[in-house]
Amino acid sequence: MTLDRLLFTAAIPFEAARSVGVLPDGHRARRLHGHSFIAKVRAELPNQWAAFTGDEVDRLRARLATAVSPLDYQSLNETVGQPTDENLARWLRRRLDVPGVDTIGMQSTAHQGVDLDAAEHAHLWRRYSLQSAHRLPHVPAGHQCGRMHGHGFEILLHADQDLGSKPLGTDYDLIDELWAPIDAELNHACLNDVPGLENPTSELIAAWIWNRLKPALPELSWVTVYETAQCGANFDGYRYRIWKEMTLDSSLALKRAPVGDQRRRIHGHTYTLRLHLHAPLDTVMGWTVDFGDVKTLFVPVFKRIDHQPLHELPGLEDPDSASIAQWIRREVAEDLPAVDRIDLYETRGCGVILSWGGADIALPI
Repeated sequence: MTLDRLLFTAAIPFEAARSVGVLPDGHRARRLHGHSFIAKVRAELPNQWAAFTGDEVDRLRARLATAVSPLDYQSLNETVGQPTDENLARWLRRRLDVPGVDTIGMQSTAHQGVDLDAAEHAHLWRRYSLQSAHRLPHVPAGHQCGRMHGHGFEILLHADQDLGSKPLGTDYDLIDELWAPIDAELNHACLNDVPGLENPTSELIAAWIWNRLKPALPELSWVTVYETAQCGANFDGYRYRIWKEMTLDSSLALKRAPVGDQRRRIHGHTYTLRLHLHAPLDTVMGWTVDFGDVKTLFVPVFKRIDHQPLHELPGLEDPDSASIAQWIRREVAEDLPAVDRIDLYETRGCGVILSWGGADIALPI
């Protein structure tokens, strides 16, 4: 049985310039240019590390901000000789004064970044978009997905460079080259007409892309398909996973905060809540769990916490993010047994991840 894991997460944006001199002559990134970076950390913090229970997210964010501060509005080459996304993540891991670090992420644009895992493997990721149509032929009569419709799909390719020998950490062009023929086949197309995608669910699209890319890219570690901004699927060659995302506009007051701390006052967040589910693939339907069913079954829980004062919620001692995630887990256990991970973010990238099924995929923020 997989034990519960509670990870606290934080993210900090910063602006910086760089030149990546290890790239070939003439490459655009050899020139001095700039990015709006996002630095991220996930950590399994020890008890009593923070000033009080409920302070962990804010303290983690403050530590991350201190570590990142030498990079903000600077030329990165003055601090990190070859400031690739991977090298920046490794620099941050050495500098960050936080116990129990699980993952360090460095996101240089909305379309690319690196996540350095606990084994210090660098998972490079690259985002692509597809403007495509599809219909699901096996859904019950009247199901909206049975009609021909379209999505602005987003595809994330994650590559563990320790699995291969190509210098993925220095450039994203190799993945772009491998993606190009897939883009030509799937973009601005009806996916049902593509051989092998007669039933183009998010799960089967992810598996189709995996099977096309893996022989040419042994570093490929998983494929993520966003069907919409709020739901999608992952495939790692063995397991299918889906997630459903929503927002909560809720108020809270932290009872454990010291007298005089502003967090004792009633305040609020627009939380981002993501439910992750793992179940066997239904070979007829082509999915693990219907996204619509997840939404419907979660509605009673959602109504109890959205546009509500969480500090008054029965069964919740204090509405810190870790306690809320644990409360949600208890409430969904019967109706949504496939849920094995809950992400809850107070602000962008800052919150908690509670997992008990081994799910360790780091999605961009």
